[in-house]
Amino acid sequence: MATKIDSYRELIVWQQAMDLAVSIYEATKSWPKDELYGLTGQVRRAATSVPANIAEGYSRESRATYQQFLRIAQGSLKELETHLLVAQRVGIASAETVEALMTSSESVGKLLRLLIRKLSTL
Repeated sequence: MATKIDSYRELIVWQQAMDLAVSIYEATKSWPKDELYGLTGQVRRAATSVPANIAEGYSRESRATYQQFLRIAQGSLKELETHLLVAQRVGIASAETVEALMTSSESVGKLLRLLIRKLSTL
C-alpha cells in the first residue's frame, strides 16, 4: 500500500536536493572571492533551484504542472553539473570535490526521473 505524502519535505528527492544545495554552499565557501558574482553565484543558484522547483511543483493543482516543475529541477541539476565541471577545469574546484558533488547530483537526478515516471502512471 502506498504511503500518503503530506508535504514536499517528506519527499526523499527534496531532502537529497536540499543536502546537495548545502554541500554546494560548503564547497564554494573557499572559492575565490572574485568569483562570488560569477561562477560561485551561478553554482549556488542552480543548486538551490532544484529543491525549490520540487517544492513549488508539489504545491501545484495539476499533475502535469507538477511534472513540468520537476523537469525544470532536472534542467537546473544539469546546469549545476556543467558549472561544477567548468569550475574543475579552470582550477577553482578539486576533482575530488566535484566527483563527490556529481555523485550526489546523479542520485537526485535518478530520483527526479523516477518521480516523473511515477506521476505519469497515476
